Amino acid sequence: MDAKDILGLPKSFPGTQEKKPRQQKEPQRKPDGISREVYALTGGIAPLMPTIEVSHLKRRPVADKEKITWQWLPFTNSARTDNLMLYHWVRVVNGVPPTGDYQFAKYNKSVDVVKYTDEEYEKYLTDSMWTKEETDHLFDMCERFDLRFIVIADRFPTSRTVEELKSRYYSVSRALLIARAPSVADVAGHPLVKEPYDMAYEMERKRALSAVLSRTKQQEIKDTEILSEAKRIMESRIASKGVENVDLPDDHTDIEIIEKGTHVESPSPSSNMHPSSTAVPSAAITENASTPASLRMLRVYLRTHALDQMVQAASSNAGPRTIKRVEQTLSDLGVHIKPKVPTKAVCAEHLELRKEILTLFNLQKQLQNKEAEASATRDTSFTEAPGTPKRSYRGDADRPFVSEAVGFGGERMGKRDQKRKAPGRFMDAPPSPPQSKRPRKLKASDG
Repeated sequence: MDAKDILGLPKSFPGTQEKKPRQQKEPQRKPDGISREVYALTGGIAPLMPTIEVSHLKRRPVADKEKITWQWLPFTNSARTDNLMLYHWVRVVNGVPPTGDYQFAKYNKSVDVVKYTDEEYEKYLTDSMWTKEETDHLFDMCERFDLRFIVIADRFPTSRTVEELKSRYYSVSRALLIARAPSVADVAGHPLVKEPYDMAYEMERKRALSAVLSRTKQQEIKDTEILSEAKRIMESRIASKGVENVDLPDDHTDIEIIEKGTHVESPSPSSNMHPSSTAVPSAAITENASTPASLRMLRVYLRTHALDQMVQAASSNAGPRTIKRVEQTLSDLGVHIKPKVPTKAVCAEHLELRKEILTLFNLQKQLQNKEAEASATRDTSFTEAPGTPKRSYRGDADRPFVSEAVGFGGERMGKRDQKRKAPGRFMDAPPSPPQSKRPRKLKASDG
């Protein structure tokens, strides 16, 4: 009996559901070859790498069908002429030794040294500095030591330098090659004929090489500085000679022109459009003069790049503000700063227009300076008396002169103050004598 029986409650409510028993999973058997810890971590998932069973590791490898042994066998070298018999270990497969020439005999390379007869020597190879015995010994040693002239010079019986030995060997070989050929044209492409050995050049080359290799660190730094400075000087000379610099008229030139009487009082519009040859340089510029030397050295270059360099050269004396004014003038005229179709004629006209604009700016500047000098000269040349008021020269000569009264401290006085404080008409007249006062009448109140 429980609490539900005492209270008379049913044992099961209609809304409750009986719990279903869980299905017990069948335990998976651990596969062979995997430890218990690894299997617990992986949960039976197949490994990424294939596993090998221990039984496969304990098996013996299957014996190959070929039977390999090493044997001590004799051999001969075809590079030797004495047929010397030597022994070495050889890999033998199934009891059959290898056949054929010695495997390192292919590396035995020899030089084909020319041979000559006594008749050929007397006819083509005679030399006052060399005897026939020395020449024969030289060729024998060249064949023996494979043209290793350092070794040959060390073992040569007479005192000969390496350059002398080389010169004698190559001159003899070249003479025999030309003499035995049907014609010189047949052997013209041979290296000995095409590029003969120059002993003087070889000695100079070695001397220069030894001088370079024997330099100290300070000498290397000094040589580098000298070379860089020489390169900079050469580039500056090329730029100064190659670029046609248009010299704009300076202040002194304009002053001399005006002093000589070239001043024009009323220039016409046509004269402004076509200035004189003294102010504007000629527009005829040849191709060699207009093209910089640095670009003339090149075979192919962009014309826009050449135009940029010529514009920079023409505007070298102008400041950045002047260059901006030139570009602004070009935009006002509807001209592109860089031509869209940079042909030769278009680039020449564009460069000439820039030069004319720079000349116009320079002339305007000189005109302003002259006007300022003229106005200053006119003001100083007018001699004025003391107390005489200055007169304006701005076209008001017919206007009556009105003096301006100025008060203390530079302030202008008003009309009332001027009338009140103005001096009398007769400043130098003596004062009038004092007049007698009339007696005042007595009033009734006074009595």
